[in-house]
Amino acid sequence: MRIVAGTLRGRTLVAPSGVSTRPTADRTRQALFNVLEHAPWSRALKDMRVLDVFAGSGALGLEALSRGAGFCLFIDNEAGARAAIEANLQRLDLVRRARVERWDVERLPARSAAGSDRFHLAFLDPPYGAALATPALAALAKGDWLTAGAIAALELGARDPPPAASEFELVEERTWGAARVRFLTLAENA
Repeated sequence: MRIVAGTLRGRTLVAPSGVSTRPTADRTRQALFNVLEHAPWSRALKDMRVLDVFAGSGALGLEALSRGAGFCLFIDNEAGARAAIEANLQRLDLVRRARVERWDVERLPARSAAGSDRFHLAFLDPPYGAALATPALAALAKGDWLTAGAIAALELGARDPPPAASEFELVEERTWGAARVRFLTLAENA
């Protein structure tokens, strides 16, 4: 696993040991970022504040930082995943542009209680088949984590049902192999 593009292109990443984490494949990550960088509904990554939820190795957030995002908050409740993210941040000299938190996404604190500014882009890559997408999206909206019009890139298994997330509008959906990525925007009235 490696960074696909940007200032850190080609740098390898540490992945958590065990089978509880399924990192997004390099090819899927490249395709996902191609959509984000070229879709008419998206905007430039430069200086964006990014959330990487169910972060695993942190590959999506690290890729965003490599491509110009200003800050990334990584959220994962697995100790091995957080250790891998911390190792990757150290190796890539990104410690000052990121933070790692152990939060259960279904019980995410309100953004103001967490002492954070709002985010422009959220990556959500829950375990396939775990039905965590709906509560995670609801927690982000209810907790005031995202700016109006923020983009959420949600990776699901190709057979997983779409989430029930009335606070978000689907703007595009793509399938790459076993991964289906739904690009959502936070509704203005959410």
